[in-house]
Amino acid sequence: MDLKNGSVVTEFILLGFSGQWELQIFFFVTFSLIYSATVLGNSLIMVTVTFSSTLHSPMYFLLGNLSFLDMCLSTVTTPKMITDLLNEHKTISIWGCMTQMFFIHFFGGAEMTLLIAMAFDRYVAICKPLHYRTILSHRLLSGFVILSWTIGFVHTMSQMVLTVNLPFCGPNVIDNIFCDLPLVIKLACVDTYTLEFFVIADSGLLSFTCFILLLVSYIVVLITVQQRPSRGLSKALSTLSAHITVVTLFFGPCIFIYAWPLNSFAGNKVLAVFYTVITPLPNPIIYTLRNQKMQGAMSKLQFQHVISTQNF
Repeated sequence: MDLKNGSVVTEFILLGFSGQWELQIFFFVTFSLIYSATVLGNSLIMVTVTFSSTLHSPMYFLLGNLSFLDMCLSTVTTPKMITDLLNEHKTISIWGCMTQMFFIHFFGGAEMTLLIAMAFDRYVAICKPLHYRTILSHRLLSGFVILSWTIGFVHTMSQMVLTVNLPFCGPNVIDNIFCDLPLVIKLACVDTYTLEFFVIADSGLLSFTCFILLLVSYIVVLITVQQRPSRGLSKALSTLSAHITVVTLFFGPCIFIYAWPLNSFAGNKVLAVFYTVITPLPNPIIYTLRNQKMQGAMSKLQFQHVISTQNF
C-alpha cells in the first residue's frame, strides 16, 4: 500500500457552505436560532414530562426519550457547523470526525427504533384502549428504551469498527457540513468499495425496515379508527397524525441519502442540514402546540415555579 511518501492525514477539511461573508452570517444567525430553539424546546418537554404528575403515561415517557435523542443528534453536528461558519479554515481532527460519525449513527439508530415503540404505543391506545396500561407496563417501556439504545449502539459499531482503522494519506476534503461515513470512507488509501456498499446497505436497510414497520402499524391503526369512529378515537387520531408527521420528516432525508445508488451519493448538504438541524426542531412544536395536555402541564409547572420563587 502506497502511503504517498509517508504522509498521514491528521485532520479533515469540511467545505461546509461556501459563499459571500454576508451569506455566512445569515446562515450563522439562522442555524444558531434553530439550534437554540431545538435545545430549549426539547429540554422543556423533558422537564415537563419528568416533573408533571399528569404526564406520567407511556406516551409521554417515550416522548421525553425522543426529545432527548433529538437534542443529542442535533448537538453532535450543529454547534460545530455553526462555529465553522465564522472560520475561514473549517477543519476537524480525524478522531473528532470518527467521534462525530459514531454518535450520528448511534443516536439516529436509537431514534428509529424508538419511533417504532411510539407507533406501538399509539396502536395499543387506539386498538386496545381498555388494556393500554396493562400492556404498556413500566417494564415494557424500559425495555423499549434499552432496546433502542442497544440497536443504535450495534448499528454504529458494526460500521465504525471497520472504519476507525482505515489509513488516510491522500485527499482530506469532505464536501459536507459534517463527517459522514460514505464520504469519509471514500478518502481512505485502500479500496473501500465493499465497505462503502456495506455502510450504505446497513444504514439503508435499518432506515427502510423501520419505515416499513411504522407504515404498516399506522395503516392498521387507521383502518381500526375508520371502523370505530368516536370522539375519543378522533382525539387519538390527532395524536397519531403528529407521529406520522415526525416520522416523515425524520425518515424522508435519511432514506433518500442511504437508499440512493452508491455511485450517485454526493453528500447533499441540504439533506444533511434537514436531517441534523431542521428535523429535531418540529418535535417540540408538534407535541406542544397541538397537545392541550402538554400545554396545561407546562403552564402548571410555570405557575408552581413562580409561586415557589415568590415564597423564597
